[in-house]
Amino acid sequence: MYLAIEGVIGVGKTSLARLLQPLFDAQLLLEAFEENPFLSDFYADRKRYAFQTQIFFLLSRYRQQRELPAALERGNLISDYTFAKDPIFAQINLDGDELATYQLVYEALAERIPKPDLVIYLRVTTDVAMQRIALRDRPFERNIERHYIDLLNRAYEAHFAAYREGKVLTIDSTHLDFVAHREHLEMINRRIRATLGIPPFQAELPLPEDASA
Repeated sequence: MYLAIEGVIGVGKTSLARLLQPLFDAQLLLEAFEENPFLSDFYADRKRYAFQTQIFFLLSRYRQQRELPAALERGNLISDYTFAKDPIFAQINLDGDELATYQLVYEALAERIPKPDLVIYLRVTTDVAMQRIALRDRPFERNIERHYIDLLNRAYEAHFAAYREGKVLTIDSTHLDFVAHREHLEMINRRIRATLGIPPFQAELPLPEDASA
């Protein structure tokens, strides 16, 4: 079984992947974003460093994703990103010849990437995403603008509104704290199992206030 978690920067994808790992006896595939040497410069000057940053991420993600078949032969897998997220960022940050070049490379690589059995899309408001980014205080994220996160949020919504590549479980995480509150994590666990038909699960579950699919 292959689960992938998606959502805008700061939503808590990696934290949730780590928390779900023991519940599904799964391996973890975590995005190696810190390896991108252009990232700090990109947040300081997005237009100037967009192409280098995007191409590095594309090839880095592809290098990780091509190991998926071997990993899935060993057992369950949970990832804190999907390969399909890459064009979301490219559409915002690139244009003209750079975007056209990126799309040619992406399309050639994407054909070889396995699709998740379920994508868990963590929805969050832009203001809460900004709060979470500030709270974790990664040095290279200190220059992130609210406008950029809002653009990404809108792009993610459009992406999943049109997503037809498999099952998607949408969870509004704006009022959830699955790190601090075990009941929030258990709710997500049950929702995943119910969506995939994995026991034990309940077909009808009351959600915490403001949490919805």
